[in-house]
Order: sequence, then C-alpha cells, then structure tokens
Amino acid sequence: MTNYLALLSLLFFPLFAAADVLIPQRADPWVLKVDDNYYFTASVPEFDRIELRRAESVAGLAEADVKTIWQQREQGDMSANIWAPEIHRIDGAWYIYFAAGRADAPFDIRTYVLENKSEDPLTGEWKELGQLQTAWDTFTLDTTHFRHKGTNYLVWAQHHPEHDYNSALFIAELLSPTKVGPQTKISEPEFEWETKGYAVNEGASALIRNGRIFLSFSSSATDENYATGLLWADADADLLDANTWQKSEEPVFYTNPELKRYGPGHGSFTVDQDGRDLVIYHARSYREIDGNSLHDPNRNTRVRLLRWSDDGFPDFAQQEPDLKLE
Repeated sequence: MTNYLALLSLLFFPLFAAADVLIPQRADPWVLKVDDNYYFTASVPEFDRIELRRAESVAGLAEADVKTIWQQREQGDMSANIWAPEIHRIDGAWYIYFAAGRADAPFDIRTYVLENKSEDPLTGEWKELGQLQTAWDTFTLDTTHFRHKGTNYLVWAQHHPEHDYNSALFIAELLSPTKVGPQTKISEPEFEWETKGYAVNEGASALIRNGRIFLSFSSSATDENYATGLLWADADADLLDANTWQKSEEPVFYTNPELKRYGPGHGSFTVDQDGRDLVIYHARSYREIDGNSLHDPNRNTRVRLLRWSDDGFPDFAQQEPDLKLE
C-alpha cells in the first residue's frame, strides 16, 4: 500500500518542514570538518546510494553540490537498505562506514567500508573494502570513529547473539579499516525510554571535551519515541574497560511537541567557524506517521548549538529551538 503521507510530503515538502531545517529528507546526518571544509553525508529516503557534499560553512551545506559517490549493488551484499554513512579521515585516507542489507534479505544488515586515498574525496576513487569484521556476524550498523591519544577507536551498534534486544553499543581499537581488536560492550537498552517500539542503542557520536570522552547515542523506534542518551568516560581511563563508561538514566534530548520536534536523534558533532560546538541531528516536524516510520522520508537534518553545564557536561537545551543558519 502506498504511504500516502510520505507521497504528499515529497510533493509538498514546505507544508511539512520546520522553518529551521538545514537539509530536508536526510536522516542520520554526519558532518566532518577537515581544515576549512565541512563534509556532509546521510541516509537518503530511497536507501539506495551514498551522497557526499562539501561547503565552507555548515549553512553552506544546504545549497552545496551533491555528488553520488557510490550506489547499491543489484544483488548480493550491499544491495538494499543503505543506511547511515559516515565519512572519516583516518591516517591520511578517507573512509566511509555504512550499513547495508541484501535485496533478498533487506534487514540482514551489516557494516561495510569504502576507501578513498586521494586528497579530494569528491573526485578520487572510492573502493569497496568489504565487511567490517567484528566478534559475530550479526546485525551491525552505525559505525563511528574517533582518535584519542594516538589510538583509533570504532564504536558501533550490534545485535548480541545471547540477548533479545535489537542492538547494543560496542567499542574496540581499529586495527585496519575492516578489522577491530577485542570488543567491549559499553551500553545496552535497559531503561524504558530505550525500549519503546524496539530495544535499541545505536547512532553513537564522539565528542572529546573537558577531560572526558562523551558519546551521544539514540534509542527506541524511529518515530516520536526516538531519543538521545549520553555515555561518558574519563579521558585518561581505559576506554576498552566497560566499567570506565557511565550512562545517563534519562534521555538528554527527546520529542518536544511545542517546537514541532519529533524523534530527535542520530546526531553528529562539529564546530562552526567561530569554534562553537554544534549538534547536527535529524527529526520530524509532525507526530502522525502513515505506516512504518522507516518509510516516512521526513527525518530532516537540523542544527543546534550545544551548550555546556557548569560541571562540563554537554547540554542539548531541550526547551530551546534549533539554529536558523544563514
């Protein structure tokens, strides 16, 4: 059956969009600042390709040229549900980590890796390196990277074969673009706000500030219940020790009907040209969804200023509106 609301929204997007949307119909937004440029990629509504754009400011990403750098295969691995690409600059090369299923099993999701060794990721060649190898060959997605004290780390969401929840968060040292060392579970869905619709921890993003490693993450189904939580660890601690990590018992960012912000999550962090911390995330501007929320295209990319508490913790400013960039 046709998703009527989704069809209307594609034709009449302004009726559904909030005024402060940065990029319409782009979910799981990822922004990476390298030198004086901002790079942007995200899930597209068709889930069939990976796009990349570049601008000299976050606001400029809205009108930047869009280049398709990779398209799904016709069959086999990487032939369906191309989700949540992230671009990273690691040891002098560009990498994109993304999730994908198969045409014959769309939700048999795994993480895959693309590599580009040129200076310019918009003109160089992207090569398929294959599947990310973790401890189990199970549902895996939303892989992110950060570097700390000379070590490259990956954090990702994966189904644990011994548990009933959909996905937990794991961390490991990155040994090669497609291989990690021993992995540690650092969070699993345990609170009520993490288990609405689905028991999920996913979409992690790292921010290193004030002597701590912060990881935002998302939980629950991808409708109005989607919400953001926070993990943190001391920057001098062993990040591969599960006891190092602490977790917020309540969400730090969640639906706010007064601001027409429904299901905010899967954010990434960057800084603007003035050095202020920003959160790039997705949300819808309405609650009611016709059919499966995954098929509704209007998870739109938004931007907000990240504030800081007196004790050095990120404050997502739940009651404040998003930035209107110009």
